[in-house]
Amino acid sequence: QVQLVESGGGLVQAGGSLRLSCAASGSIFSINVMGWYRQAPGKQRELVAAIGSSGHTNYADSVKGRFTISRDNAKNTVYLQMNSLKPEDTAVYYCRYQERYDYWGQGTQVTVSS
Repeated sequence: QVQLVESGGGLVQAGGSLRLSCAASGSIFSINVMGWYRQAPGKQRELVAAIGSSGHTNYADSVKGRFTISRDNAKNTVYLQMNSLKPEDTAVYYCRYQERYDYWGQGTQVTVSS
């Protein structure tokens, strides 16, 4: 079992920044992918960014150039630095951990006011 604890969400004005963190604990497999997804009201959950244990990254087109995903393998933690936030970034952000199995965090609300 793997537990994911997210932090860092909140309310910010458009143009501002937030940093999300997700710490994984439990039966961590050394080769894994961690990522952030988001779900806005009335919309499907979508990939924001993901990073493999080797450091390879993948971003949604809508966040390229504004968001940066990184990880600290020693701490089993993934970060999402979000800059130049827009109202359309408002959503619940979920952390995801994938290896043989698939785990999700409880979600953290990000609200960007115009």
